[in-house]
Amino acid sequence: MTRVLIISGARIDTTLAGPSIRAIEMARYLAPHCQVTLAAPHQVVASLLNVTFAPFREFDQAAVRQLTEQADVIVVQGWTLRLYPCIEASRKILVVDLYDPFHLERLETFSRPEVGDAVEAARSDIEIVNEQLGAGDFFICASERQRDFWLGALGSLGRLAPETYRQDPTFRTLIDVVPFGLAPESPTHSHPVIKGVVPGIEASDRVVLWGGGLWDWLDPLTVIRAMQVVSEERPSVKLFFLGHHHPDPGAIPNIMYGQAVALAAGLGLRDSHVFFNDRWVPYDERGAYLLEADIGASSHPGHIETRFAFRTRLLDYIWAGLPMVVTAGDTLADMVGERGLGYITPVGDSLAFAQAIMALADQPDARTHYAAAFQTAQHDFAWLRALRPLIEFCRQPRYAADKQSRPEVGHAEAAADSGPQALERVAELEQLIAAKNSHIVRLETLIKRIEDGRMLRTLRLLKRIMSRPRIRHE
Repeated sequence: MTRVLIISGARIDTTLAGPSIRAIEMARYLAPHCQVTLAAPHQVVASLLNVTFAPFREFDQAAVRQLTEQADVIVVQGWTLRLYPCIEASRKILVVDLYDPFHLERLETFSRPEVGDAVEAARSDIEIVNEQLGAGDFFICASERQRDFWLGALGSLGRLAPETYRQDPTFRTLIDVVPFGLAPESPTHSHPVIKGVVPGIEASDRVVLWGGGLWDWLDPLTVIRAMQVVSEERPSVKLFFLGHHHPDPGAIPNIMYGQAVALAAGLGLRDSHVFFNDRWVPYDERGAYLLEADIGASSHPGHIETRFAFRTRLLDYIWAGLPMVVTAGDTLADMVGERGLGYITPVGDSLAFAQAIMALADQPDARTHYAAAFQTAQHDFAWLRALRPLIEFCRQPRYAADKQSRPEVGHAEAAADSGPQALERVAELEQLIAAKNSHIVRLETLIKRIEDGRMLRTLRLLKRIMSRPRIRHE
C-alpha cells in the first residue's frame, strides 16, 4: 500500500476551519486504500480508523523531515512548502492542494490602508504559490473554474509541457478537480442550540444562519442591512452569525467581524434581530445549528476572490438541506440557481436580499419543497465521490512527466533547520558560493596561463638548444 503523508496547514482540534476539515476527510477516505499519516502543527485531537496522527512542533524541520522519510506521497496545502523546505528536498511524490487560492483572498486585506507593505506581502504570496506550482507532481482544486485558473498559472511556469501532453493532452493527470465534500451521514439534532436558547431568539422564530466566519473578503454588511428591512416587515425573523474568530489564533485577519458588529449596533439590530455567536462551534456540533436554522445566508463583494471561490459553508447548507439566499458570482452560487436550492441576489443589493429572505420565511415548509433538489446535490458532492481523483492517484502515484529527472535540491536541505526565514538566508549563501566559484575559476585560469607561459618558455629554450651548431671532434 502507498504510504501517504497528509500535512495539515493548521492544527487538528475540536474546532476546525476549512483546510483542517479537508485534511481530515482526505485521511478518512484514503485510509481504506493507502497507509495514511495525518500530521499537523501543535496538538491533534481526532480519531480515525486506520489513520496515524502525528502532531509536531511548528517549524520543527527535523520532525517533518522524519515524517517525509517514511512516506511515498506527500499532500500539502497553503504555506507548508515554504515553512518546511525539507518536504521538497525529500524528492518524494508531491500532491499540492490548491482548493484555497489564498493569495486572492489576501488581496482584500492588503488593500486596506492600515496594512504595512502590501506590495511586498502580495509578492511573497505569489512566490509561495509559484513554489507550489513548480514542485508538485499532481494538483487538485475545488472546481472546473478554479482548474482553468490554475492551468493558466501552470502554463505560465512551463508546466504544461510536451512530456505531459504526449501522455495526456487533457492534463487531467497533472491537475484535477477535488471539491469539498459532504459526509454520508445526515446531521443530527439532539437538543436546542439557537431557538429558545440564545437570548432574544424565541422557539417560534425563523432563523437565518450565516454559517462560518466573517472574513475580510466576505460581505456580511449587506445581509445586516437586509435585516433592517426584514425586521420591520417580519419581526420574527432573526439572523445568527455562527462563526466567531478563527479557531487558529492569528491565522486570518478579522477586521470584518468588528465592522459587522458595529453596523448591527448602529442600526439598532444587535441582540434583537442580529446575533453573533460567542465561540467557534466545534466541527461535530455544527449539524444541530444547521438543522435548527430555516434559511442559510452567504454574501460577498464582486471581486476576484469571488470569481474563483468555493464557499464551503454552502456545502454545509446542502448537507443539511437548508434553503439559502446567496450573492451571485461564485461557482456554488451558480449551482444554487441552476439546481433550485434557493435564491440568488445581485452583489451588494440589500433590498433584494431582504425580499429573498422574506420569500423563504413565508413558505410554511421550505425544506420539504426543496428536498428533492438537495438530495441530488448531496449525492453529487459526497466525499467519496469528490475525492476519487486523489484516491486513484495515491493508489498508483507517479512523478509528473516533466519532472522524471528531478534536479538536486540541496539548498532546501540546507534551509531545513532554520525556520520560515530560511530561504532568504539560503539565497544569500548561494550568492556567496557563486562569487567564490567565480573567483576560483579566475584563479584556475590564471594558473593555467602561468603554466602555459612556463611551458612556452621551456619549449623556446629547447628549440634554441637544439638549433645550436654541433661541434665535431676529430
